[in-house]
Amino acid sequence: MKHVPLDAVPSMPIAAARRSNASVADYVALTKPRLNFLVVATSAAGYYLGAAAPFDGAAMIAAVAGTALVAGGAAVLNQLYERDTDALMRRTRSRPLPAGRVIPVDAGIFGSVLSAAGLALLAARTNWLAASLALATLVVYLAVYTPMKRRTPAATLVGAVPGALPALIGWAASHGSVAIGGTALFAIVFLWQIPHFMAIAWLYRDDYGKAGFPMLPVVEPNGVRAGRQALAYAAALVPVALVPSFIGLAGSVYLVAATLLGIALLVLAMRFWRERTDASARALFFGSIVYLPLIWIVLVADKS
Repeated sequence: MKHVPLDAVPSMPIAAARRSNASVADYVALTKPRLNFLVVATSAAGYYLGAAAPFDGAAMIAAVAGTALVAGGAAVLNQLYERDTDALMRRTRSRPLPAGRVIPVDAGIFGSVLSAAGLALLAARTNWLAASLALATLVVYLAVYTPMKRRTPAATLVGAVPGALPALIGWAASHGSVAIGGTALFAIVFLWQIPHFMAIAWLYRDDYGKAGFPMLPVVEPNGVRAGRQALAYAAALVPVALVPSFIGLAGSVYLVAATLLGIALLVLAMRFWRERTDASARALFFGSIVYLPLIWIVLVADKS
């Protein structure tokens, strides 16, 4: 029998607990919680903006939870598909799957259960339109965008569709139809994503190149088209973000705030287009992170 030192015995339960905690943390990490926070915020805002009085808080929680579960499941299944390429990139190689802390079979089961639970919750507690939009999000993200990323820079535009759908899911869950208001919310998030993604693609162009992802800054290293797309979509976002005021969804406070925020983001996109440097890309990235939550906060606060 192998001798175990007495001073090692007390540490065994501690080591087991640490492995248990790490496992939970790894599964949480697979759902991309920071990205899912954005999903929660946009779907909650969409629900509130589409709701008529009296407001049902419990129904909103169910809608947001269902959307978050679907988004979390999609994130897990996306990482399962991309675990080989994630292992090649510095910023993703420490993720649970490429690092070997979670095995693929377990990740597949976990992602599938989350997605199915989210769809079931939306179908049971909201309506079939919201559940159908969530299913479309899952299908486009996993079956179209994820494999397309390895083939063409146009995948960025396709990926912006499931990225913008949570706002529309929230709206549909409370409003019962898409309507012009839901379309406007979808369009705002869709357009916002392109400058945001172009900044990320530029900052991590070396990583994407090593993994074989043909992002615009990879296939065109001078960044001209990446800068042009960032500028074009930021410019389109300025008038589109004003639509909620024009259709009576929000008031004059939102109109002024959206105009100022849109111009500020446009200036950052223009700087990136002209300079195409890490500094200008980083400024655009952080500016886009500030833009979206502020737009939602003012829109919700100034709802008509």
